[in-house]
Amino acid sequence: MIPWIQLDSAKTPDDQQELRLKQRGSEFSIMLGTNELMNSRLSGSEEALAKLCCQRIAGHRRRRILIGGLGMGFTLRAALAELGDNAEIVVAELVPAVVAWARGPMAEIFAGSLDDPRVTIHETDVGQLIRSAPIAWDAILLDVDNGPEGIVHKGNDALYSVAGLAAARTALRPGGVLAVWSQGPDAGFTRRLKQAGFAVEEVNTRANGKRGARHVIWIATNS
Repeated sequence: MIPWIQLDSAKTPDDQQELRLKQRGSEFSIMLGTNELMNSRLSGSEEALAKLCCQRIAGHRRRRILIGGLGMGFTLRAALAELGDNAEIVVAELVPAVVAWARGPMAEIFAGSLDDPRVTIHETDVGQLIRSAPIAWDAILLDVDNGPEGIVHKGNDALYSVAGLAAARTALRPGGVLAVWSQGPDAGFTRRLKQAGFAVEEVNTRANGKRGARHVIWIATNS
């Protein structure tokens, strides 16, 4: 069996934990401690996040999308495949090393998506971009943790609070969508989305097409 090799590591924004990039043959993994955040062989639910969201805003003109979390680029590439040439995608990634890994050892996985003229990368907190401008986005996609809890960066907890969700709704255009990926269900988060004024749909999906772990995607519409 081919062994895992650690290629690099980086501190989380609070300087309390460590992200590790590992490789085994052509397979990559990003770990937080003993917890695997993502694996290059398991992309189905992250791709579903983008596809489900883009379908909901298909009637919007010149779609403008904010993605929180670059990861391994699964959501970004799926969004690019769904959108036309006049769309704009902004990706907020808080850990600069993740962007460096995307342009370095994982460049083949990203397949040139970071150089697509529709894409802009900001090494910043997605919450800051959400709060910076009202009625700015057709969709906001969040895949910055393993669910609506800030495990990578505790500051992300604010994204999932009623106040943070209300800020996201303010940042969306009419009919815009907030889509949130999660490793599993969270009834409290569903309630908070409704409290913030969203129409909410929960979609169950699998980690790898029709196989793998069951994940949850919330599609919250600013109706």
